[in-house]
Amino acid sequence: MRGIGIIGKIAFQEVKMEAKLMSERVHLYASVDWTRRLFDALIPLPDGTSYNAYLVKGSEKTALIDTTDPSKAAELLEALNEVPAVDYLISNHAEQDHSGTIPKILAKYPKAKLICSTKAKDMLLALLDIPEDRIITVEDGETLSLGDRTFEFIYTPWVHWPETICTYLREEQILFSCDLFGSHLATSSTFVPDEGHTLRCAKRYYAEIMMPFHALIQKHLEKLSPYKIKMIAPSHGPVYNRPELILDAYKEWVSGPPRNLVIIPYISMHHSTLDMVNRLVDDLSAKGIMVQPFDMTCTDIGELAIQLVDAATIILGTPIMHGNAHPIMGYAARLAGTLKPKALFAAFLVSYGWGIGAVDRLPELITGLKVEGLNNVVVHGLPRPADLEAVDKLADLIESKHKALGLK
Repeated sequence: MRGIGIIGKIAFQEVKMEAKLMSERVHLYASVDWTRRLFDALIPLPDGTSYNAYLVKGSEKTALIDTTDPSKAAELLEALNEVPAVDYLISNHAEQDHSGTIPKILAKYPKAKLICSTKAKDMLLALLDIPEDRIITVEDGETLSLGDRTFEFIYTPWVHWPETICTYLREEQILFSCDLFGSHLATSSTFVPDEGHTLRCAKRYYAEIMMPFHALIQKHLEKLSPYKIKMIAPSHGPVYNRPELILDAYKEWVSGPPRNLVIIPYISMHHSTLDMVNRLVDDLSAKGIMVQPFDMTCTDIGELAIQLVDAATIILGTPIMHGNAHPIMGYAARLAGTLKPKALFAAFLVSYGWGIGAVDRLPELITGLKVEGLNNVVVHGLPRPADLEAVDKLADLIESKHKALGLK
């Protein structure tokens, strides 16, 4: 331990970074961010996160894979004081939570060369103060020798930026995957400490960051399938020493069928929308369909994103406010469209006081979803028995659609 910091009224002790042994030649340098609660000014982090760098020592050369967030630069630099030389600094991903400390590492090791993909070069030069003559670009499948250790660089674009790559250590069969397979999970463990909790964190990470690129990830999984992999070392969260845990999960998330699940994000100002939501929840539950409502005034969007990975149907409940959907529901709908889940069906539960014209514009909110629109239920004021019967019919339609596809 060292130093005492204050966040709000909570005191905490900063933890000194120490190199963690993965194998005789490979060490993890994890900057564990126990107290960070928001990422990209958008994504909640209920479990904190880590920024992982990896040191690989060959018989002739030494390489550092990725760095850390600039806020943690001092920790990494101090921990590297025990490393006299770094010959290569490999950047798998140009985003600053991994690349932001590159200038300081290059200053600490003036003979080191920065290795990155061809597309990453321009991005790193734009984002950071790096001398261009320190950069060496590598192509897909190119190798780099450290003596008795060999790296192979595997292009895996759009996980989740266009320049991303994985680095494979052949002799030890370790895949350094950067953000791919990562999890926002602060832990003192080198390897996965709790498979269930880690998978949930990884699913949240996939849902929030990777899901928009699931078609490309499916191709990357096929590309990686011939490689023998003993460990997967991501840039966030613990190392997988049982790699099939996360590989099998990704295969299911990416290409498995949706489940017999309906999610209902909603806003209700004066209970009219809530009355319809509650009726639909009861109907679907009675039919044996899994259903999860989300009150968007207090929902952790990460929890909503997790359910979007599996949901077959999305029902959006909203009142009409100032001639449009409630703005929070507009945000939720656009978020769902941006994440591009596997959902197959969608509909709206709508209540309005005056001016029905906005209802016709609601489908514009979900143009990012490739779904079949079901029957919307639109209510003027308080839901009457006929309106609730319309909700019942929507439940019947959802049941028939799910049964026709054999969803489980």
